[in-house]
Amino acid sequence: MSVVFADTFYFLSLMNRTDRTHARCIQFSQEHRETIVTTAWVLVEVADAWSAPPQRIRAGGLLQELPRNPRFRIIPPTQSLLERGIEFYIDRRDKKWSLTDCISFVVMENEGIREALTGDHDFEQAGFVALLK
Repeated sequence: MSVVFADTFYFLSLMNRTDRTHARCIQFSQEHRETIVTTAWVLVEVADAWSAPPQRIRAGGLLQELPRNPRFRIIPPTQSLLERGIEFYIDRRDKKWSLTDCISFVVMENEGIREALTGDHDFEQAGFVALLK
């Protein structure tokens, strides 16, 4: 398997032992040896979703660990990427895709990534493979 993109779905499932895809996320984390790409915007979504105590402590640990983990590459927030994500968002008026997802799609296209660690159907609609479906 090659470089993959990690969506919010993956991180939330990884941290939630009762999530239906938790075991698959753990297995993937243990077996995958290639780079995992994500964005700062995805990490903001993770932090937002897990902002209440006691999840906040676990989310904070993840947010501190990821930049130190050589297997992960976090695409930083830039004005240019934000503008391209907004353009992508506006151009798909018939979709319910979030701005974060649109930015993710732009990054995946830029990086030549076809597979995402997500169960989110929006990634499939955008032409990518959702590995956690």
